[in-house]
Amino acid sequence: MNIVLLGPPGSGKGTQAEKLSDKLNLLYLQTGDLAREWAEKNKRIKSIIESGKLIPEKEMTAFVMQYLEETVPPERDILFEGFPRFVSQFKSYQEWLTKRGKKIDAVIFLDSSEGAIIKRLSARRICDKCGEVYNLVTNPPKNKRVCDKCGGRLILRKDDNPDSIRIRFKYYHGNTQKLIEYLDRKGLVIKVNADRPIEVIFKDILKKLGVKSDRN
Repeated sequence: MNIVLLGPPGSGKGTQAEKLSDKLNLLYLQTGDLAREWAEKNKRIKSIIESGKLIPEKEMTAFVMQYLEETVPPERDILFEGFPRFVSQFKSYQEWLTKRGKKIDAVIFLDSSEGAIIKRLSARRICDKCGEVYNLVTNPPKNKRVCDKCGGRLILRKDDNPDSIRIRFKYYHGNTQKLIEYLDRKGLVIKVNADRPIEVIFKDILKKLGVKSDRN
């Protein structure tokens, strides 16, 4: 099963993607992580990301397609979070899967309001050593400055400040929202309310995918 997980920035895509990929044994690819990895080697890309803006559409498409071709085994199914963002990217990804005799089986859309997301992301903290993610409100560490897992320092990502979040929302409405509307007209979108507890959202997604949860 190949899944695309979409939603506004901070809607909980990463959390649900990890749970789904583990449950369904999917290769989890996150374009945010791919972009940040790219940014470490490219100052221009790093500047774009830290400002809250998106990497230019064609550049990101070419980067992702090359990454897929070079690293993803033919037999693996994928859960893609944050990609595609544009209709053109969806078509490129769809064509790539078709060449492998596969297709996009489900597009899950996590729906959340801008106000709720600004509050959630402003409270997010990431370990600068192991990358563990916490939220000071919904998933707090024992010490708000220290990672429970490795003792690393917890930091606020530069693009998690309110101004950057609003910019990301602006770009989201200008591109990804159009993609969701395009896919919805094709009957491909599974809409899920993301303003709920993590486990409730996860069970709702499994139910809509026709997958049994561990607890019936």
